[in-house]
Amino acid sequence: MQRRSILWTMFSSIGAASVLAATARPAHAAAADKAKVAYHLSEQGHVAFVLANIQNHFDGMGGPDNVKIVLVIHGPALKEFHAAQARAEIVAQVAQLAKAGLNMNACINTMKAQGIRLKDLLPGFGVAEKGGVVMLAELQGQGYAYLRP
Repeated sequence: MQRRSILWTMFSSIGAASVLAATARPAHAAAADKAKVAYHLSEQGHVAFVLANIQNHFDGMGGPDNVKIVLVIHGPALKEFHAAQARAEIVAQVAQLAKAGLNMNACINTMKAQGIRLKDLLPGFGVAEKGGVVMLAELQGQGYAYLRP
């Protein structure tokens, strides 16, 4: 009887250790599990709608700690982000989203076509050096979900 108890105790300990090992996650795993989303914006008339979608996405996921969002802009939509002519509500939305962690990128090809430089855009922008569509494809290859509202 005692032998059975010893075996049962050993089995229980091994089983518990296995369960703990299978469910334990290192601290860096939480960051790796963060949802990743790439928003594609090219239509000038959709700017306010897409920015609202991004805010709703952050809110729905429980904040920017739970989701990494990248916005890639090319074509006519980029005109809405020119600092000299941006509408006040767009400036406010962009500032709020940038503060929340939105990664905004302007297509280098569109910038050249519109004759603008990075400093001509609202604060917080980066440049998609290979082009907007190339960046979107690369993000998808890195596991980002692709959204084009």
